[in-house]
Parts: sequence; C-alpha cells; structure tokens
Amino acid sequence: MRKIALVTGGAKGIGRAIVKELASNGYDVVINYLTSEKEAKELAEKLIGEYPVNVLTYQCDVSDENKVDEMVSYIEKELGTVDILINNAAIDISSMWHEKKSEDFKKTLDVNVIGAYNVAHRVYKGMIDKKWGRVINIASTNGINTYYPMCLEYDASKAALISLTHNLAMQFAPYVNVNAIAPGFIGTESELEGYDEEFLKSEQEKILLQRYGNPEEVAHLVKFLVSDEASYINNSVIRIDGGQYGA
Repeated sequence: MRKIALVTGGAKGIGRAIVKELASNGYDVVINYLTSEKEAKELAEKLIGEYPVNVLTYQCDVSDENKVDEMVSYIEKELGTVDILINNAAIDISSMWHEKKSEDFKKTLDVNVIGAYNVAHRVYKGMIDKKWGRVINIASTNGINTYYPMCLEYDASKAALISLTHNLAMQFAPYVNVNAIAPGFIGTESELEGYDEEFLKSEQEKILLQRYGNPEEVAHLVKFLVSDEASYINNSVIRIDGGQYGA
C-alpha cells in the first residue's frame, strides 16, 4: 500500500518540488495551499498524468485549527491516515524596522509555528496507531545563525519551529521520526524577487559553493528522510545551505 504524504504550502517553491519528488517516487500526495489554487490544480493534473499515484488538493489556512481538522478528516476519508507530514507552509512579511507592526509578527507566528503545530497535532493519532510516521518541518538557516533585520518575524518563527521540532520528536517517539530541514538561500521565484543584483551577489559570496541552492535539492533530502534508509535519523536539524557562512 502506498504511503500518504501531506505537504503544506505544496503548490509553489520548495513545497512544489517536494510534492513532485514524492509523487515520482510512488507516494500518494496531498497538496495543501491557501491562495495558489491555480498552481495547485495544475500541479495535480500534471502529476496524475505522469505517475500512478493519487493526488489531492485542499485549500486550508493551517493557522486555523478547525480548518486543519476538516482537511485531515477529508484526507482520511479519501485516502487514509497521513503517513508523512511535511510542514512547509510559511509566510515572510519583510519590512524595515520603523514600518513593522505587531499584527504582522503575530500572523507570521500563527502560520509558521502554530500552523505546523496544528497539523502535527491532528495527524498524531493516526501515525501512533500505525506505529510509523515521518514529520519534517521546513525551517531555515534564518532560525539558526543567519539573520536579516527586515525579516526578524520570519527568523524568530523559524527558530521557534526548530524548538517545536525537538519537542514533537519527544512526543511522537518511539514510532515516528520528527526532523527539521534548514535550507539556506534557495533560488525560488519568491526568494529572488525584490532583491537588487548587488545584494544577491553579496549573499552568494557567503556560500562556499558560490551558488544558490535549488528546490529540487531540498526535495531530494526530504525523499531520503522519509525513506526507511533514514530510519535512525530523528530529532535532528539538517542544514542544506551549500556551506553558508556569515549573516
């Protein structure tokens, strides 16, 4: 029986690459999205046409606990209990210090941290009953030691997500592996948008490999972590940043 993977924020960027990677390796996938309906539907149609797997799309604000319950209940009805959860949904409201608002900070935490908690909390019982599961939180090097004052809310949320990862690993033990991936500068459209060439060049120079990563490289790591070959990797934060240094 194929395992079922739920990828939050799965319509674009890193989430999209993860969905494609898992589907191409025989997993049934659920693409969660909030605003990217067109991209989610197009991706689902493409994958259904290419691979012998089930693909669902579901619009849901992960920061809303009741909506998350409805989403997971729908998945359980249509496919079965979730085996693999990829908490990828996130927002980044960047602004200068004097423009920042506390409501933006709260919204960032609601989606990036409470959203991950909501989904993990909802799929917990199904994984424990099966005595198998994988939870991967997509964090960021911004939550470790790479900081940008204009996105301090995002940085703080990713640090909190890493802390949440360690606590969830203890809660889900011993049957479910919970890990975090901390990407560095990944060259998605949203990552590169809005920055001038000089800034991008300076950031690339802080990477030992002298290039940005691509979403597919993160997806390859996800594929490994959900596999049986990674069964002894648990409660870990794995950087994938090309040897990024400096801040």
